[in-house]
Amino acid sequence: MDKNRQGEIFILAGAFFWGLFPVITILSLNNLPPLMSLAWSTLFASIFFAIIITIKKNWKELKNKSALKDMVWVTFITSILFYVLFFSGLSHTNAGNASIIALTEVFFSFLLFHIWYKNYISREHIAGACLMLLGAFIVLYPNFTEFKIGDILILSAAFVAPLGNFFQQRARTKVSSETVLFVRSALATPFLFAIAYIFHQSSSMMDLKQSLFLVLINGFIILGLSKIFWIEGIHRISVTKANALSSVNPLLTLIFAWILLNDIPTVWQLFALIPMSLGVILLGINKKSTPEEIQVV
Repeated sequence: MDKNRQGEIFILAGAFFWGLFPVITILSLNNLPPLMSLAWSTLFASIFFAIIITIKKNWKELKNKSALKDMVWVTFITSILFYVLFFSGLSHTNAGNASIIALTEVFFSFLLFHIWYKNYISREHIAGACLMLLGAFIVLYPNFTEFKIGDILILSAAFVAPLGNFFQQRARTKVSSETVLFVRSALATPFLFAIAYIFHQSSSMMDLKQSLFLVLINGFIILGLSKIFWIEGIHRISVTKANALSSVNPLLTLIFAWILLNDIPTVWQLFALIPMSLGVILLGINKKSTPEEIQVV
């Protein structure tokens, strides 16, 4: 199996788990406020990565000063700035608006990696990315209303996300995925708890106990295992292609919401299967005659 195919499998596997994220989070918010749920999930994710590093005996990678610098940037941009902007935006807009605007991350990734850094992307992959975005837009279009201040915050989060992926991709060339994610989670955890406290989103140990199972799923599987899949994926394929493949997340979320929350999909949502399926096929094409993608170094 070639590197591109491996990357696609990692991204789609991660998308499967990440599709659970909104559903699990909604269930956990019955007892925990949003930022506190994120902080506890991030703490458990850091424990998960610490266990993996211990098993694989990779603690020596923390001595890599060059990688550590990139990981600090990843922590600030992705684990703190991105999530604070995104969660703050959600408190001022609806989920439909947020999900649509968040899809602009694909556009911003294209600008950063394929315009600014000149990474190669084929016409088939561009078409596939457009179809994936079209499918996601069809899913969310009925929920789209007026433009709000929260939308600006979500747009800002989507704007900074590719830069975090840039440093994440570069750090992965120097150390393992679990090391990148451990440092990112461990450094972010105290800041997230502090931010939750500042915004008066504290909770009791009883609240945590009632949502513990859900927070553990978020920390170990969704912020844990799925993020390893993501970094391994963007280590093998372009971030733009990975983002486009991940556009199946809204559809997967609909399926999980139907099963776990009894939310029945609409005709619009089912119609989105057509372009999304075509997009996956186009993004899966790897022509031998095309140049290799240039990885950011």
